[in-house]
Amino acid sequence: MLMQIMKKIYGLLKRIIISAFLLYSFNLVMSPLNILIPINLITVSILVVLGIPGLISLFVILLYVY
Repeated sequence: MLMQIMKKIYGLLKRIIISAFLLYSFNLVMSPLNILIPINLITVSILVVLGIPGLISLFVILLYVY
């Protein structure tokens, strides 16, 4: 029972770290074009839930708003 909970926590932490790294690398690549998505709780949680389609949707929303 405890091992299953620990595996779920480990998987969630892994997804959070990968999502933050993905946002950081996106910002690093797009910084010459002055297109930045802020790294905060909301954007990281969107990426944790949706993954790459979440990043694409954040990018489209950013282009639509600005």
